[in-house]
Amino acid sequence: MRAVLQRVSEASVRVEGEIVGQIGRGLLVLVGVADGDTDTDAEALATKIADIRLFPPEDDDTGMERSLIEIGGEALVVSQFTLMGDCRKGRRPSWLAAARPDEGKRLYERVVEKLRARNIPTETGTFRTHMEVRLTNDGPVTILLDSRKAF
Repeated sequence: MRAVLQRVSEASVRVEGEIVGQIGRGLLVLVGVADGDTDTDAEALATKIADIRLFPPEDDDTGMERSLIEIGGEALVVSQFTLMGDCRKGRRPSWLAAARPDEGKRLYERVVEKLRARNIPTETGTFRTHMEVRLTNDGPVTILLDSRKAF
């Protein structure tokens, strides 16, 4: 699984003009599921999202010493199969590395479930729909995670 984490002061996702998910301070998490990913990948990814230190200490606005849990932050998790795109050949990405939609949805929902189990307020987009994501990137801070690379 791949994820793009963006530290935000606010973020929202709209479907057909209606807000379906919205957060304040926290992380916007774009999640792509690869063919062959498992529950272990989803659980490891959720753990890393919850625990990674991307937020400054209380007495300073610089540094990255606190996690999403430590600041009482929120998560907006949006499925994004395009993270699995392979652009090495030609001008059009290949999506062959992406999981089939049913398995992608199941593992995406597993990440959300695990974040909620850690008491992180977690909002989502709508799987397999056209979404408009809006955010105010705080920093900016953007991190890439890949469950197939040790973390």
